[in-house]
Amino acid sequence: MVVVAFVFWIFVKEVLPGLAPVASQGAELARPSDLLFYVIAAVSIVSGAGVAFSRSIIYAALSLLGALLGIGALFIFLSADYVAVSQLLIYIGGVLVLILFAVMLTSKIGDKSHTNPSIGVLPGIGLTVALIAVLGYVATKSPWISNPNAPNPAQTARTIGDVFLKEYLLPFEVSSLVLLATLIGAVVVARKEIKE
Repeated sequence: MVVVAFVFWIFVKEVLPGLAPVASQGAELARPSDLLFYVIAAVSIVSGAGVAFSRSIIYAALSLLGALLGIGALFIFLSADYVAVSQLLIYIGGVLVLILFAVMLTSKIGDKSHTNPSIGVLPGIGLTVALIAVLGYVATKSPWISNPNAPNPAQTARTIGDVFLKEYLLPFEVSSLVLLATLIGAVVVARKEIKE
């Protein structure tokens, strides 16, 4: 709730003053992409709050889907298409599906009426207020420098792919071997548990 209020405060402070001259200057100040950005950011924040405050683990997992999709859409707004696709494949396609399968295959998951208990509410509220204060100070006091002559970050996936297959080929292959060893280890551990 505090995060939503903070985003609304930034919206009122930064965006609304620029909306007044829209009628005289045309649609240069308030583009539809700006509105879409704020909608996607709000969906991400509300979904994240649903993950944190949901009493049902199934609703929390579905809220996590909305939060991850919103974050992936924000990466697209930042012209980071490689990171957006990685977000989609790794977190939504792998981690979230694993969580949903674990939840759905757990027996008697519906018998728990209080699956996400609230422990340490007062320290959590204190930390949240401190975090919002620090973020608000940084957002309002930092110089937001924008360079109009900055290069267009087009084709980030191609650039990252070229770097992976040229300069960083050895670390890329080593990381793939580590992931393969992890998968083999998981299969071996699972087979031992089945035999016992």
